Amino acid sequence: MKRPAVVLGVLGVDAHVVGNKIMAHALESAGFTVVNIGTFSTQQDFIRAAIETAANAILVGSLCGHGEMECRGFRESCIEAGIGGIHLVVGGNLVVGKQNWEEVEKRFLQMGFNRAYPPSISPRQVIEDLKNDLAKRKDA
Repeated sequence: MKRPAVVLGVLGVDAHVVGNKIMAHALESAGFTVVNIGTFSTQQDFIRAAIETAANAILVGSLCGHGEMECRGFRESCIEAGIGGIHLVVGGNLVVGKQNWEEVEKRFLQMGFNRAYPPSISPRQVIEDLKNDLAKRKDA
């Protein structure tokens, strides 16, 4: 059985790499093929990597608080590139200031992300959700 492939990176002008490295290691240990595009990545960098590797999902990280601004139009960009159905996940410190997480999550889901996670999420939880979500897509 083919290992699911994911594209992982940090979006925008954001050099926070520690969470990215932890998530990459956890995903690889859980049996995923990880294409880590690193920091300072654009939406197009994620999309290009997903197309080139036939990825099952894109995992976007942001820690500087500009995630909401940087993620706008991401699903639309995927649609334009021909991968509109790809599973999109975002996580980290996605907004500036203290905001109610349920409201933040709702905004990202409305932007077309399948999952949005706060900075305190365990990689284990992300992996469990990702495995379940991708399995459901195969069943559909």
